[in-house]
Amino acid sequence: MRILYFHQHFSTPQGSAGIRSYEMARRLIHHGHRVTMVCGTYGGGNTGLISPFINGKRTGNVDGIDVIEFDLAYSNTDGFVKRALLFIKFALKSIGVACISEYDIVFATTTPLTAGIPGIFARWFRGKPFVFEVRDLWPELPKQMGVITNPIILSAMSLLEFISYRSAHRCIGLSPGIVEGIKKRGVKANKIELVPNGCDLSIFAKELTPWRPDGVGESDLMAIFTGTHGIANGLDSALDAAVELKNRGRDDIKIVLIGQGKLKSKLQQRAKLECLDNVIFQAPVNKEKLAQLMAGADIGLQLLANIPAFYFGTSPNKFFDYISAGLPVLNNYPGWLASMITENDCGYSVVPDDPSSFADALIYAADNRCDLPSMGLNAQALAKREFNRHDLADKWVNWVVGVKS
Repeated sequence: MRILYFHQHFSTPQGSAGIRSYEMARRLIHHGHRVTMVCGTYGGGNTGLISPFINGKRTGNVDGIDVIEFDLAYSNTDGFVKRALLFIKFALKSIGVACISEYDIVFATTTPLTAGIPGIFARWFRGKPFVFEVRDLWPELPKQMGVITNPIILSAMSLLEFISYRSAHRCIGLSPGIVEGIKKRGVKANKIELVPNGCDLSIFAKELTPWRPDGVGESDLMAIFTGTHGIANGLDSALDAAVELKNRGRDDIKIVLIGQGKLKSKLQQRAKLECLDNVIFQAPVNKEKLAQLMAGADIGLQLLANIPAFYFGTSPNKFFDYISAGLPVLNNYPGWLASMITENDCGYSVVPDDPSSFADALIYAADNRCDLPSMGLNAQALAKREFNRHDLADKWVNWVVGVKS
C-alpha cells in the first residue's frame, strides 16, 4: 500500500532529533509498502536531502523513503508567533499534497497539533483512511505550562484536537496518559492503540568507543541529559542540583547537558554567573556520536518541569535511548516512567523541585558505583523485553495498514 506520512519534524539518524518516524517508515518499507514523507526543515534534524529548494520545496528518495521537504525552517528557539505561522504554513502546504497525491492511507503525527489538518482534509474530501498519532496532549500541556494563556487560542486548539481525533479512523497514543486523553474526547477504546517510543538497540546496544566532553575526568561520575533545552524540560533543576553538589564539595560529579533549545543561553549564563564548573554544555550530536557519549556516561537524566500532565502524558525519546545504552536513569517527576524505573531497579526516582533529593541520588550513585552496572543491565533488559523498536514498529505497522481491512 501507499502511505502518505506527515511529520513536520522528520529526521534521519544523521540528525540529532528523534528518529521514530524514520524507523516507522523504514519498517513500512520492510513490509512491502511505499512511503511518502512530507516534512519541513527542523533545527537539529537531517532529512537526508541536500539538493537546493525549488519554489520552496525539494524532493528525493532517502533510504527507500520518498521525501517531500518544504523550505520552512523551524527551530525551538523561535518565538511563539513565528512557530505558529510555520505550523500553519506547513499545514496549508500539506493540504495541497493530500489533495493531489495518490495514496491509500494518510498518516499524521504530532507535534504540532496542526499536523492533523491534512489528514482531516484527506478523510472528509477524498474519503481516505486517516490514522492520527498523538505524541503530546495539546492544548492540555501548553495550558498547564502557562505557555499559552489566551482563551481564544486555547479554545481553537481544543476544537482542532477534537476534530482531529474524531476525523481519524484510528489513533495512536505514545503513553498511557495520552491514550486516556484521547478516550476522554469521545474516541472509542477499540480505535486507539498504545505504541510508545522504542529503543534503537542497533544504535546504542553495541560495542562502541566511548568519549567524554572536555571538563569531565575519567574518574568523575558523569550524568548526562540529551535533548531540548526548553521550558518543558525544566533544566534549572539540574543546575539547582549542581549548586547543592558544589556546596557539599562533590566536585567528582559532572552534569553534562547535550542539545539546544530556547533556554540554553540562559542556562549557560546562569552556570557562568554561579561558577558551576560541574555543569558541562555540549552541542547536539548525531545518533552515532550520541551512542559513543552514552557509552562513556554513568547515568542518564530524565528531566521535565513539574507539570502533572507530564506524569503519564509523555513518551520521551531520551529515556528509551538511555535504557537502550544500558544506562541507569535518574528521573525527577512521578508517573509511569518513575514507576517503571523503580519496578525494574534500573535507576533512581527523585521528588520534583527538590535539589537536595536530586543531589542525594547523584552522590549515592557516585559512592556506590558497584550498583550501577547491574542497574544498567536491568535497564537494557527492559529495553529488549518491552521496547525493542522493531517489535513496536511491527505493532505500529499492523495498526496503521489494518485501517484498510
